[in-house]
This record gives sequence, C-alpha cells and structure tokens, in this order.
Amino acid sequence: MKRALPVLVLTVAGLIPVWRYAPSQEASSSPDGTVAAPTPSASAPPSSSSSSSPSASAVVAGSTVATEKGDVQVEVTFEGERITSVRMLRQPNHPQTTNAVPVLIEETLEAQSADIDSVTGATVTSEGYKESLQAALDARGA
Repeated sequence: MKRALPVLVLTVAGLIPVWRYAPSQEASSSPDGTVAAPTPSASAPPSSSSSSSPSASAVVAGSTVATEKGDVQVEVTFEGERITSVRMLRQPNHPQTTNAVPVLIEETLEAQSADIDSVTGATVTSEGYKESLQAALDARGA
C-alpha cells in the first residue's frame, strides 16, 4: 500500500506531457501566431484583374474576423463567377483549426457559396471563416 500512492502520482505525472502534446503542423507559423494553411492547388493564385469579362479571374480577400481563438481571414480566387480556390490568410494557431480548414475549403468549392456547415470541434473558427468568406463574396458581387 505504501508503494501505491507514489506509483499513482508518478504515472499521472508521466501522462501529463502526453496529454498536452500537440503534433507538429505542416502549415507555416508566423511571428504573430497566425498560421498560413497550405493551398488546395499547387499553383500560385492568379493576379487580380480589373476586366469585367465573364472569364476574368480575380482574387478577393475577405474581411479579418476576430474570434475568441484568433483572427480569421480568407482569400477567394474567382474564374468568372465560379470560386476556384480559397486560401486562409489568417487563422488561429490551433490543431482543430488546422484540421478544419481543408474541410471548410472543400465545402466552399462544392457549395460555391458561404452557405456551408460548421466543422465539429472548430465551430468558432468555422463561423469566422464563413463571415470572412461572405465578405469576400459580397466584395466580388457574387
């Protein structure tokens, strides 16, 4: 019985670092704590175009949305009226956010609007993402 208490305490003390461990992220982190998520396409986003032709491409940044987890901002690339890619300019440095971003981008490309579901476990970031996305869509006039 005298050994049970120290064994229990040392076991818990040994498990604490395991519980607090956060796996490394593939995204690059900046000094202000934001994380730039990898873009879904390997090519660089096209430059903004001032032409109003239907096939013109444009890149529009949404507003920066302050959430309790951190700032969220998206950049949307349009080919005509179609959303071709979404890139996170700012996002909270949090594992759930990092996991949620590809899902949010995929849903946006499928829905072609900001009317998408929130990602479970990253509700705050999902709401900020949708707000910034809607601001970009409004700025584009889509």
